[in-house]
Amino acid sequence: MPQHTSVATLHTNHGDIVVNLFGDHAPRTVQNFIGLSDGSGSWTDPATGKPGDGPLYKDVVFHRIISGFMIQGGDPLGQGTGGPGYNFNDEINGELTFTAPYKLAMANAGLRRNAITGQAEGTNGSQFFITVPGQGGRGPEWLQGKHTIFGEVADDASKAVVDAISAVPTAAGDRPLEPVVLESVDIVTV
Repeated sequence: MPQHTSVATLHTNHGDIVVNLFGDHAPRTVQNFIGLSDGSGSWTDPATGKPGDGPLYKDVVFHRIISGFMIQGGDPLGQGTGGPGYNFNDEINGELTFTAPYKLAMANAGLRRNAITGQAEGTNGSQFFITVPGQGGRGPEWLQGKHTIFGEVADDASKAVVDAISAVPTAAGDRPLEPVVLESVDIVTV
């Protein structure tokens, strides 16, 4: 089990989710998450094109919920199309796997080819997801190598909150029928 470098408490309208962050295994990703949580990172509001004011992770919804798979949030537009105005590459670490549920990972749109350099580049930004138990209680192993894992839900009470969110009824596009809101995130460095 990797050592965590920080602890994030995601305050939602369904309760708190405490997550251990693995800054030694995914340093860029963890720093990005912390900056968008506490407002120390810069971002661009996709609705206005202007610099974001304060934390991005304040009063944003979990816009996609798939029972037996994951809950996804971190889009400032709340639709699954928004981000912080920048992208960064994956930090895949073989010590962090999707074999068990309750992993915190970056949502992305796969690799995109840079029109100028021709290089394939990552599409990580602000959207993240937390996996939930699938069939047999396992995690979504097919995601291995495609999404950066950078944390893990820390305790049973937090897992119960994740499970409760994953059970919220959804409509088309896996959008929850009732708003599931990430109200704020507190970060503690250990």
